[in-house]
Amino acid sequence: MRELPVIDIAPLLSGTAGGVPDQIGAACRTSGFFYITGHGVPSALVSRLDAAAREFFELPLEVKNEISMDRGGRAWRGFFPVGGELTSGRPDLKEGVYFGAERPPGSLPLHGPNLFPAQVPALREAVLEYLDVMGGVAQAVLRGIALSLGLPGDYFSAGYTADPTILFRIFHYPPSVPDVAEWGVGEHTDYGLLTLLLQDANGGLQVHTPGGWIPAPPVPGTFVCNIGDMLDKLTGGLYRSTPHRVRNLSGNERLSFPFFFDPGWDSEVPPLPYTEGGRARWDGQDLRAFTGTYGEYLLGKVAKVFPQLREDVLD
Repeated sequence: MRELPVIDIAPLLSGTAGGVPDQIGAACRTSGFFYITGHGVPSALVSRLDAAAREFFELPLEVKNEISMDRGGRAWRGFFPVGGELTSGRPDLKEGVYFGAERPPGSLPLHGPNLFPAQVPALREAVLEYLDVMGGVAQAVLRGIALSLGLPGDYFSAGYTADPTILFRIFHYPPSVPDVAEWGVGEHTDYGLLTLLLQDANGGLQVHTPGGWIPAPPVPGTFVCNIGDMLDKLTGGLYRSTPHRVRNLSGNERLSFPFFFDPGWDSEVPPLPYTEGGRARWDGQDLRAFTGTYGEYLLGKVAKVFPQLREDVLD
């Protein structure tokens, strides 16, 4: 495999399915990655989001730090500078902003109000509209995944994602040409059910398939979709969360917009009711060994990404 499949999900959004679940199932069993078209996300919204993000990252560092993550408290929202996030234990060559579903302050970690820059008011409007639209796209993809497993189409939306955990990031990779020892983002898998990634025109995403590392370059009008650890756990390894990384080799700055659509915070994630078996994971981890809620799993993961912030905010 040298290319990821492109799947038109319009039938899932219209209430039908056709052969889409079979295409999704095949992609989930092989690479765990595929592109989606027919998603219905307005191109004007994507353009507004991209423009507002670029305006924000052009601000001086001291201005961006006005919404730094240490000001977001337990909601875990806000800006971090280049090198401020760790993947596989090493600093990433990117800066970014963390967002999530807009909620009032509360007791749950990773829940609450977002931080938005006063200097770029268009970013707030674009982000909140984008979160709303992408939630519908994610539920449609999960409908296809449920059907591909022989389950009712509403299996996820009626249970695990009735009140989903929604996290959204905007990442900015400064212009660079990394050598072999450097990266934009290190090798990792995603934590939850589903990630929908919007990329700008500068590639860099790489996916580890059975045939080795392959690029997942930008394809206009599409999102890259990949499955996370919780879907891996639910299917006993039949649908695999696949390692991926970023190498920003274009020499240009790069923007990416990953949208994470995951189980509800208090949801437990037992195996799904089917009998097919899976494969051993790349890292030897047995996700079935984890018991507890998705929130507990997620906290354990993000604590490794921002260890100092976890100590200051969550303990």
